[in-house]
Amino acid sequence: MTAPSSAAGRPDGTDGFPPPRPAYDIHTWKEIAHLLLNLPTTVFGFVYAITVLSVGGGLAVTVIGLPLLALSLLGARQLGKLERARARALLGVRVEEPSPLPLARGGGLFQRAWMALKDPVGWRTLLYDVIRLPWGILTFCTVLTSLFVLWPLLPYLARGLANVDRAMVRALLSPSDELERRIAELESDRGVVVDTAAADLRRIERDLHDGAQARLVNLAMGLGLAKEKLLEDPDTAAEMVAEAHGEVKLALQELRDLARGIHPAVLTDRGLDAALSSVAARCTVPVKVTVDLADRPAAAIEGIAYFTVSELLQNVSKHSAARSASVDVWRTADRLLIQVHDDGRGGAALDGGTGMRGLADRLGAVDGLFVVDSPVGGPTEVTAELPWRDREK
Repeated sequence: MTAPSSAAGRPDGTDGFPPPRPAYDIHTWKEIAHLLLNLPTTVFGFVYAITVLSVGGGLAVTVIGLPLLALSLLGARQLGKLERARARALLGVRVEEPSPLPLARGGGLFQRAWMALKDPVGWRTLLYDVIRLPWGILTFCTVLTSLFVLWPLLPYLARGLANVDRAMVRALLSPSDELERRIAELESDRGVVVDTAAADLRRIERDLHDGAQARLVNLAMGLGLAKEKLLEDPDTAAEMVAEAHGEVKLALQELRDLARGIHPAVLTDRGLDAALSSVAARCTVPVKVTVDLADRPAAAIEGIAYFTVSELLQNVSKHSAARSASVDVWRTADRLLIQVHDDGRGGAALDGGTGMRGLADRLGAVDGLFVVDSPVGGPTEVTAELPWRDREK
């Protein structure tokens, strides 16, 4: 979501209050109208807030109390929407609308009610309605009196009072930038995780179907033919059995490779140091591996780190034309850092293909970072950062 602009009339769009203008222009009359409307709107908002809080709170011990309070908070959201529209129209305050509650994905009635009860937008709107009653009475009486006895000073008085209103709207009715950003990130990350898991399942299914499964089918057919020829032509049957033995070895190797792609046994048994050394041994470029970890991270973080390095070293083998490479893994505070360096021709980029972008998406899904520094001509240095979580004993 785009961060809300707090500009209120400046041509350059910078933050702050509107610049001085001639008295009694159209903007001044809008401010006066807003201040006069404060009384009816604040009275209605105050009555609504006090009523729903007292009734909902009083009935909280019953079955209908909390659902009623949840509905009241949804109604408060609508009051906030009307107040933001009034501020935009009369005060020129540009306040973005908060993200709607994802009630359609909330599951059952209890989950939806709990989501509404935790909504900070609704609670801040109720707070806004409660604390503004004295202010609404003050601004209405002040402006109404000034229309008759302080006519020359009214534009300046209205400007000062309207600026206080602007500050209140920005403080209580604008969406929380950090919260909105995190909601958008989590929604995006959840989609990435789901898509990645589905792609992995399709890859495993395809590898099983096209590789080991097809080889085992041929093996079964070969053994069947050898069985038929066992009495008639023992020599031919022996050759067929020997061929089947070779097929078994190839099928076992394919299954090992597939299992390594899911989660290698060496990673589970011995940790990142041994697992990354095994990956480096299969790389076509000499790789120096340095793992400086006193403890092992959580299994999920360890797995992501392993597959990140594995994918990066595959890229080194296929595309870099490097003579040497290095992998460094260490922990800093609550982060796990990975750095893969090669002296190849460079030119790697996140938009250069699906591999790098997929790694960046996977790390982003767990609050990680992925940075590629690869000028044309080299060298290439890829830095990955993951949150550290302790391993369960």
